[in-house]
Amino acid sequence: MTTPKSVLNHPYAFWLLLALPAIPMLMGLTSGDPEALHGLLHPTGEFAARFMIVAMMITPLTMLLKGWRGPRWLMKRRRYLGVAAFGYAALHTLLYLVDTGTVAFTAGELSTLYIWTGWLAFLIFVPLAVTSTDGWMRRLGPRWKTLQRFVYGAAVLTLIHWAALHDWGGTGAALVHFGPLAALEAWRIGRALKRRQMRAA
Repeated sequence: MTTPKSVLNHPYAFWLLLALPAIPMLMGLTSGDPEALHGLLHPTGEFAARFMIVAMMITPLTMLLKGWRGPRWLMKRRRYLGVAAFGYAALHTLLYLVDTGTVAFTAGELSTLYIWTGWLAFLIFVPLAVTSTDGWMRRLGPRWKTLQRFVYGAAVLTLIHWAALHDWGGTGAALVHFGPLAALEAWRIGRALKRRQMRAA
């Protein structure tokens, strides 16, 4: 007998939850509004960043809140969040290319700070998403975790990309989103340093 809990814990239910923000976006593209495509650039990019941030927060939250099941539940679905982040980033990139056309590949465009940081972040995302399967985890072994740590570089680039939009007009929103992650990572680093000092003593 299927219970509500088993439905919520099913991978497809979680994928549906991750896909919900994309539904109104895709519906907007069919509205016939000529500005709809350009208007979706920010939402797609923001959800890519949000899912990436949530995925990165899971490990420190699990360490901080040992008695709470929430982080452990998310830990089992962390790769889903990472793939969802890549999916929204890919949609964001596709919309940008369609919106700007050949201008996207001009020297003036590519030399802009928020453009090249965005491209670098996306290029880092690609191998992380491709190797997110169980098969790749087994194939790469310990190297898989080393590869996945490149997400920290993608996070920094995403922060700069977001903050530098419109002559640094996106700084406030970027800091609000990345602030909790930065705080958790600072706590995690401080905890590791303290343990190292205790072992040395």
